[in-house]
Amino acid sequence: MTPRLILASKSASRRAMLDAAGVPYEAIPANVDERAVEASLEGAAPGEVGEALAVAKAAALANAHPDALVLGSDSLVVVGGRRFDKPDSREAAADHLRFFSGKVMELHSGAAILRGDGCEWSHADCARLHVRELSNSFIESYLDAEWPEVGHCVGVFRIEALGVQLFDHIEGDQFTVLGMPLLPVLGALRELGVVET
Repeated sequence: MTPRLILASKSASRRAMLDAAGVPYEAIPANVDERAVEASLEGAAPGEVGEALAVAKAAALANAHPDALVLGSDSLVVVGGRRFDKPDSREAAADHLRFFSGKVMELHSGAAILRGDGCEWSHADCARLHVRELSNSFIESYLDAEWPEVGHCVGVFRIEALGVQLFDHIEGDQFTVLGMPLLPVLGALRELGVVET
């Protein structure tokens, strides 16, 4: 019997990735105090933090659904050695974009699969996105078109939409950029019997 899979997320891009890959799942958003998890990991590498947040999201649902595998995923952005969270206002989004201009954005995406109180698998990946020089007028017109949707995105962009215009060059896996290291996730789901080998 195929194990039941729960995606512990309300992310449209993560759902779209699993849908496109033909993975059967149900989505249930996890309620996690991400700042508290991050505070407990002060000094940890960004990839470790992303992976820990993915574990925390899966753990928030795993005990309540002991018959299921729970997939958690999270992304974080580091630019110029500084961590960025989702902007809490359009003004904050504009400030983030001005800071990102001309710099390299490191986008760390973690994923974890839990069953009950046990972690079956976890992984982290990093993509490097080279942000082009952004004019103030571009930033304003970009946010006119993309706000408030990009307010839910840690890097203030949706790569599948106008966010692609922020970058000169991208190094790394496209799925990591979308917010989940999908190919390793699919490998783990094959090993766990959720998708066919």
